[in-house]
Amino acid sequence: MQATRRPRIKICCIASPAEARLAISYGASALGLVSRMPSGPGVISEEQITEIVATIPPGVASFLLTCAQETNDIIAQQKRCRTNTLQLVDCLTSGSHDDLRRALPGIALVQVIHVVGPESVEEACAIAPHVDAILLDSGNPSLRVKELGGTGRRHDWALSRKIRESAEVPIFLAGGLNPSNVKQAIEEVSPFGLDICTGVRTNGHLDETKLSALFSAL
Repeated sequence: MQATRRPRIKICCIASPAEARLAISYGASALGLVSRMPSGPGVISEEQITEIVATIPPGVASFLLTCAQETNDIIAQQKRCRTNTLQLVDCLTSGSHDDLRRALPGIALVQVIHVVGPESVEEACAIAPHVDAILLDSGNPSLRVKELGGTGRRHDWALSRKIRESAEVPIFLAGGLNPSNVKQAIEEVSPFGLDICTGVRTNGHLDETKLSALFSAL
């Protein structure tokens, strides 16, 4: 049987230059930096994000997680934080992905789709032509206090696989991943990348033992 390709690994909720160095030392090819959110872990100030971004070496992607929904706000935030990738954790309510591309040439766009049911497949396929990648997560934007990531929950990986097979852009898989289930995730979904936050943390801090176990499992 043909071997499954090892996906790229994004370690999210990076909180300091030290955490960034640790994740990169084990092989992370992308780091997630969480700005203001309505809920969830890992939120740091824009000043901290800018400080961390300045320490990330070329070749490692820096993802700004933003819950902003108006393109003007997103553009201004990226220019303040200076990441090379935008991770849009909610839908746009003003402007378009094409507006973001025109305003921010060279900045990659990753749209989060919260996989809640079969309708998420249609949503992902509609957005795919306008972004560089899609990240499948397990939040719930319809709650009174929105869940936009970092839930530690798995969603239906059969739907994630269907999106991966249908949407013609790279797919990152997030939601409830940890060292014990990444092999299963790769076999069932075969994503371009895995995005992990709570699964490699203890009491909110990046845990080197769990990080080592994750990369050993890969």
